[in-house]
Amino acid sequence: MLTEYIKAAMKRAHYEKMENGRYWGEIPELQGLWADGDTLEECRQTLQECLEEWLIVGLRNNENIPVLDDINLNRKAEAA
Repeated sequence: MLTEYIKAAMKRAHYEKMENGRYWGEIPELQGLWADGDTLEECRQTLQECLEEWLIVGLRNNENIPVLDDINLNRKAEAA
């Protein structure tokens, strides 16, 4: 499930070439998640690494992770 989530998130990535020639990328649905790199491929790789770290921290801290492609990584509320 985690691999499918990462794939779904990376499909949403948006990249731009900056004036200094470096590349910048983000996943708009995942606020605050971005990366940059000397090449587009380096930027993609760094963005995926940041995404993986972002997910680990979010899951560990029980933060709300946005649902992508009906993939919900959030813990289900326990019945009272």
